[in-house]
Amino acid sequence: MPSRLRCHFVLLVLAALEGESRYLEVRDGGEDEPFLLLDAQMKRELSGGQIYRRALRCLDMLSIEGQFIFTAEQPQLHCATFFIADPEELITIDFDYVNIDCQAGDFLKVFDGWILKGEKFPSSLDHPLPTSERYVDFCNGDHVRSTIKSSQNVAMIFFRIHDPGNGFALTIKKKTNLFPCNVISQTPAGRFTMVIPHQHRNCSFSIIYPVVIKISDLILGHLNGLRLKKPAAGCGGMGDFVELLGGNGLDPSRMFPVADLCHSFHGPAQMKIGCDNTVLRMVSSGKHVNRVTFEYHQLEQHEEANREENSLEEFCFSSI
Repeated sequence: MPSRLRCHFVLLVLAALEGESRYLEVRDGGEDEPFLLLDAQMKRELSGGQIYRRALRCLDMLSIEGQFIFTAEQPQLHCATFFIADPEELITIDFDYVNIDCQAGDFLKVFDGWILKGEKFPSSLDHPLPTSERYVDFCNGDHVRSTIKSSQNVAMIFFRIHDPGNGFALTIKKKTNLFPCNVISQTPAGRFTMVIPHQHRNCSFSIIYPVVIKISDLILGHLNGLRLKKPAAGCGGMGDFVELLGGNGLDPSRMFPVADLCHSFHGPAQMKIGCDNTVLRMVSSGKHVNRVTFEYHQLEQHEEANREENSLEEFCFSSI
């Protein structure tokens, strides 16, 4: 795991422990949902081609394949594991066994995406399934499927286990996604090309950092143009466009609209977005093959102070 990402998650954990976190509480599934913290030790290196195995912690984050076993040594009431893969990968969770007591108040739920403080990624507007179908509840019915596949590069489980000795085991596998749609970046810097091939869908690329983002190429089948968003402006009735969003939560539908890119162009077009979370979101009508190529890196203090003409000073810079 890159050191910057590790430090970022450590800060989130500390903020949550101090009661200052803005988006680490689950509120989507009712009163029984746990409080979620992101564990700082995320990635492990594998060698020798062997299956990686280790115990699962109550609060954990995984980005590698392997088998992970959780056995309660004492009542564990607020546990969660976040899974994240590379942008071009999907996640498969195979439950090898589940031994919980639902009658005693235990639960084990899988969510297709991430939830942080009631905000979902992907948002309900962008996910192919309704919210109710994104949950798999092992205490709801006798025919819960043991293999669950994500629709994007992130997924999560949350669970509560009262009796020592109870628990579960799961195996994480990944497979290639030829046309990644909704993505959370593992790193504060990178380069990515998003392609939507004649599909009527919306796709978001989320970066949980303040960033400088540079768009080098945008193909929408329109004429050249770039327009900053104003209260009454936007891309209007165009069915294909890209928007930049910024905010301090996770759900793109709740974030500030920063800019609309309504027409094809060959960049670069660079912007600074000083929010805790930056999202590039492509809206596609399905009539075209839309493509956008961009790169990004974490916004440093000196870059925040030295703003260029096309930076957006009114959005979130107080949060840096």
